[in-house]
Amino acid sequence: MTVILGAVMVTYNRLAHLQQTLPRLLAEAVDHVLVVDNASTDATAQWLGTLRDPRLTVLRLDDNSGGAGGFEAGLAAMTRTHDPDWTVLLDDDACPCAGALAVFRGHAAGFDPDAIGAVAAAVIFPDGTLCEMNRPARNPFWHPGALLRTVFFGGRQAFHLRTDEIIAPAGADIPPPVDVDTASFVGFFVSRNAVARTGLPEGGLFIYGDDVLYSLRLRRAGFRLCLLPDVRFEHDCKSLGTGLATRPLWKVYYLCRNGVSVARQASGPVLFPVALLYYCVKWARKAAHYTAQERPVYRSLMWAGVRDGLRGRRGRHDAVHDRAASSLAPEDLSR
Repeated sequence: MTVILGAVMVTYNRLAHLQQTLPRLLAEAVDHVLVVDNASTDATAQWLGTLRDPRLTVLRLDDNSGGAGGFEAGLAAMTRTHDPDWTVLLDDDACPCAGALAVFRGHAAGFDPDAIGAVAAAVIFPDGTLCEMNRPARNPFWHPGALLRTVFFGGRQAFHLRTDEIIAPAGADIPPPVDVDTASFVGFFVSRNAVARTGLPEGGLFIYGDDVLYSLRLRRAGFRLCLLPDVRFEHDCKSLGTGLATRPLWKVYYLCRNGVSVARQASGPVLFPVALLYYCVKWARKAAHYTAQERPVYRSLMWAGVRDGLRGRRGRHDAVHDRAASSLAPEDLSR
């Protein structure tokens, strides 16, 4: 069985990354590649215009709609134009490891399209270590054991996959496939059937949470989401920082606003107040990781996000960006 595979990559003002990752993606076994240029203001459009690969299409948006808006627009265009069996979503600083797409095709040829709706790749840093921000997870509200571990022990380790479930130690066998409930849009393969039944990712989220919410929608629709540890993607995102503080600071608003929707979708209507309380306590404690000048700004953005999340607000909120910029000294903005 021939598997037709498309890829959607979203980019915004990161030409140096794009020039590294896009050629590596095009070197793999992919039939169609769509790059969504999120209204970049650098030389991205000019460089993309020099490429002549017949598999490549560029969709330039009129405004920066964030990663979420880019993935919604890109998957819609890919489905409308090519309608591949599977489409893989990835950022402009990520790419498949050599041979990863061929390995995926081998798996996909044996999938039941009515059962498996999406597949997550194992995501690593260029040095081969696990990329923490792309660690798949189980929804603790659907798994009593994970929920108890989260309540009594806390932390991501209570419901995220262990490292040895994703990448093998040196000399060990590759871990077997495992079902999960959420995965990130880096090496996220979604099937034609899943798109037809559940629709597109929610572009109005701008940044953060779109991949988790889409994963949960697929699972609620009855599809399996499977991690394939032998399908590896590389994510060169260490430049974003590995600390506990979210930067630039304006991103805190979207993290909290969209986190309200994640809590609601993950927990359901009965347990939503408990889930939201857990998130708010966790977010409030993160203020300790900021400077004294940043903490009032952080708390203001956090509670604005919670308020707007409860109100169902979507889209980019430029006033939040302006508030963060006007409240901090130049040296804080450069962090």
